[in-house]
Amino acid sequence: MSLCTAAAGPPAPVRLVQCQRAGREQGVAVRQLEPGDRAPDFTLTDPDGHQVTLSALRGKRVIVYFYPAAMTPGCTREAGDFRDSAGDLSASGFTVLGISPDEPARLAAFREQEGLPFTLLSDPERKVLEAYGAYGEKTMYGKTVVGVIRSTFVIGPDGTVERAYYGVKATGHVARLRADLGV
Repeated sequence: MSLCTAAAGPPAPVRLVQCQRAGREQGVAVRQLEPGDRAPDFTLTDPDGHQVTLSALRGKRVIVYFYPAAMTPGCTREAGDFRDSAGDLSASGFTVLGISPDEPARLAAFREQEGLPFTLLSDPERKVLEAYGAYGEKTMYGKTVVGVIRSTFVIGPDGTVERAYYGVKATGHVARLRADLGV
């Protein structure tokens, strides 16, 4: 079980959280975004080598989802759910961006293999993952590891976070997101 509390300090658009597990403090601070926070801007590379910048999408609602690795079972399932919902999400005014630490060439293969109609972005240095709190300690197969925390954010037209989902499951997450958004 994980207990996280906000760290003291000056107000910032991202809250630092110190986590404790089983009564002992962990040395990893986790960033957590909340509705109303300004979404951290980023520029990342897509599978075709083009740069995509979040702030260039101002005026649109954007779903940014973070996943651990292309072409793995859970990530393929989640990407397939976004693919199968892409038409309805687009018709409702949403742009979908998927971000992982994979290199662009791997993302290109994943996009082609799964027929993904939305933009995948490469964050091999994990800077955007960290800015969104989507990289840090997590439990995997009963062990505490550091890695990508499957997370999804809905960014409003003004660049603020409307919804933040941390530690989501690959299966069923997109259906829940659609229900929450009324899509």
